[in-house]
Amino acid sequence: MSGLFEPTLYMVKGMAILDSDGNRLLTKYYDPTIFPSVKEEKKFEKQLFNRANAEITMINRLTCVYRSNVDLYFYVIGSSQENELILQSVLNCLYESVSTILRKNVEKRTLLDNLDIIMLAFDEICDGGIPLETDPQVVAQRVSLRVEESPFNDQTVTQVLQSAREQLKWSLLK
Repeated sequence: MSGLFEPTLYMVKGMAILDSDGNRLLTKYYDPTIFPSVKEEKKFEKQLFNRANAEITMINRLTCVYRSNVDLYFYVIGSSQENELILQSVLNCLYESVSTILRKNVEKRTLLDNLDIIMLAFDEICDGGIPLETDPQVVAQRVSLRVEESPFNDQTVTQVLQSAREQLKWSLLK
């Protein structure tokens, strides 16, 4: 049994969304031993982008699945022995969640305008490399609830700072 790997829940090594030039818009890596620095992450992302001609590819002993739309490239990365179907289901959830959150307008500008919500979606889909959810409707529903609960939902940064100043002033006066 020396050739078999121990089963693990830590299936996803990273998720990334790159633009049409291969620049990172949003990435999250879950295994610091694979990419110990941002420089190595960006080097890997360039390799990933340059090989974006197959749905499934192997780069640096990592299994990578990808999907593109207009000017965005979505990637999910796993170890070399990881099941591609599991990675593909995480990728489909990521893409469909983003599509639902952005109301089918999946493009760079819209994604950047809603980056905070997309970051929440990343966290709902995968935590520390463990896939948590593969149903995009559930992910979209959860992140929309979190955004609605936010006390700073429709406030500008200036309004938030002013509110914090007022609260601090009142707490010091008591």
